[in-house]
Amino acid sequence: MSRRIWDFHGGIHPPQNKKQSSETSIRRAGLPEQLIVPLQQHIGAPGKPCVAVGDRVRKGQMLARANGFVSLPVHAPTSGTVQAIEPRPIQHPSGMDALCVVITPDGEDTWIEHSGVSDYSALDKKEILHRIREAGIAGMGGAGFPSVVKLGVKPDQKIQTLILNAVECEPYITADDRLMRERADEIVQGLQIIGHLITPDEILIGIEDNKPHAIEAMNRATQETDIEVVVVPTKYPSGGEKQLIRMLTGKEVRSGGIPADVGVVCHNTGTAYAIKRAIMDGEPLISRITTLTGDYVADKGNYEVLLGTPVGWLLQQAGVKATDLHRLIMGGPMMGFAVHNMAVPVVKTTNCLLVPTLEEFPDPAAEQPCIRCGTCAQACPVNLLPQQLYWFAKTKEFDKAAHFNLADCIECGACSYVCPSNIPLVQYYRFAKGEIRTQQQEQAKADHARQRFEARQARLAREEEEKERKRQERAKAAAAKQAQKKAAPAEKPAPTAAITGGDDLAKLQTAAASTMKRYKEAQKALATAEKNGTDNLEALQKKVAQLKEKADQAKAAFTSAKSAQAEDAAPPAATKEDPLAALKQASADDFAAYKAAEQALQEAQANNGADTQALQQRVIELKAKSDASKAAMKAARARQKEEIQQQNAASDPVKAAKMEVAKQQVLLKKATKALQAAKDSDAGATDALQENVSAAEQALQAAEHALKKVEEEHA
Repeated sequence: MSRRIWDFHGGIHPPQNKKQSSETSIRRAGLPEQLIVPLQQHIGAPGKPCVAVGDRVRKGQMLARANGFVSLPVHAPTSGTVQAIEPRPIQHPSGMDALCVVITPDGEDTWIEHSGVSDYSALDKKEILHRIREAGIAGMGGAGFPSVVKLGVKPDQKIQTLILNAVECEPYITADDRLMRERADEIVQGLQIIGHLITPDEILIGIEDNKPHAIEAMNRATQETDIEVVVVPTKYPSGGEKQLIRMLTGKEVRSGGIPADVGVVCHNTGTAYAIKRAIMDGEPLISRITTLTGDYVADKGNYEVLLGTPVGWLLQQAGVKATDLHRLIMGGPMMGFAVHNMAVPVVKTTNCLLVPTLEEFPDPAAEQPCIRCGTCAQACPVNLLPQQLYWFAKTKEFDKAAHFNLADCIECGACSYVCPSNIPLVQYYRFAKGEIRTQQQEQAKADHARQRFEARQARLAREEEEKERKRQERAKAAAAKQAQKKAAPAEKPAPTAAITGGDDLAKLQTAAASTMKRYKEAQKALATAEKNGTDNLEALQKKVAQLKEKADQAKAAFTSAKSAQAEDAAPPAATKEDPLAALKQASADDFAAYKAAEQALQEAQANNGADTQALQQRVIELKAKSDASKAAMKAARARQKEEIQQQNAASDPVKAAKMEVAKQQVLLKKATKALQAAKDSDAGATDALQENVSAAEQALQAAEHALKKVEEEHA
């Protein structure tokens, strides 16, 4: 009993124009002088480069790693040298630039080491998915969705039907047709790998009835399998994913849904072939079959093209003259887009390059007003209202367009094809989709900023509550302490000298600061008078000298009182019990004295003082004293650390032995670094440094031997 075929709404029957390219075997396009490999050849995030300019790469070597879940790596299509990593024009309707790796081939076509797995069923499914991802395989018949994402079916999700989309309904394109005729066995092997991963109840291959040779080849290849080849009527766009699912299963994928929601997974013919090459041959996706057709192409047919091949070079190989070029379309006439830069490279989704003549593809007629005939709605395969979406897009009412399911539009071009007013409806829909995406991105950014602001406000509120709680706790503690004082006996202990002397020290500090301020002001007045030639210079000089004397006295009194208070507050015999603390204090005092002398010298030099030479000598002396006390403090600290280590070593020999090993490792590292630096700089005399390294290695071996012995003794 033959399988029932359902119909879908709408659709059209444009001229097929497939025989021009389908009658010759697949040919190799050859090796261009330069390959331009975009880092984004699929939906999702672009890859992250893992090579640098000047690197030599081999065929199949990874050029960029996947940069996220919906991302794929890209690989070198041949061996050669990385000439540049820079923005270049890519396959986009707007002619935008994107980051590309530019390779100059060496002509040797040297592969990386690679091998496949003949028995893929012996591999874990996660390993198979990992290999497919690392091979960079994306859907090769549509927008280029990463295949591994489709294949990663959830454990609780049952797939009833696996469909191989071999319809290839777009006019002119015959890449899948020739691939099925010549490599049907490999396609079926790839399909079986997919079936092994998702374990469906049935596997179907959908082919349009205008491909009799491909149907025959696929029937032969599936004879010993449970795969069913299903022939569907020729109707555009029967190759649309949702339309093919409807035709083969009768199931409808809801608006905004995916095929897995109805238990179906759909993959393209080229994708299945690439999966077979990745798993069974170990080859990443570095080439694809591309149809070159149109009346300006002398050698029409299907070519196996290395990814990154410039379109202009490829067309020259097919006999296209640049002077005759009227229009270049990447893709088919219905869903393709015009390319205006011949440097654009072939990528994973480039299934066709169409170069028609003016007679074959006349320039589009002028757009006329919509007559509301409704023909577009009758042709729409997704049951949308193209006319209404057109008005919403034209008037920029994007929210209404989204409400009318604009996102479900597959941009097949059927509505534009049948429009009697020559309205480029798909262009309006693409514009509206782009604006909606932009608005959604801006809204997402605004929502993120609002969430961050609200989180910050909440955090500040929590911090303020915490501060208030701590203030209340401190207030309660203070009240409790005050209550204890009131309840305590009336007799109070006499204040200590340190407490009573605190107020006097503060007064001395204030007096010293005030006197120094007056002295500075007098100095400024004297300098101004000397500059202006005032008569009372002698009186001002006398006043400056008096204020300097008072400032020095006040500073000396404050310093003396501060030292006395520190001595009173210090515990008995502090220097004897803690010599390092005494050395620290001496180092700090000497450094402070040196800085004070240095400041005095700067002031004298600024005011052209007469005693600068004596001050300079004093600064030198105090600096030497400060350096000496600092060195003494460091030496004492090192001795103290060594004593502690010795004490620890006495109590824990294993720890001491480990520390000795670590010490010798550091010394060996320093010696090795010094030797390498000498070699890099061609300084010569590396023999002595080599001896140092050898000695350090021997010392490290001895320390490790000692550690092992100690560990055995204390085991």
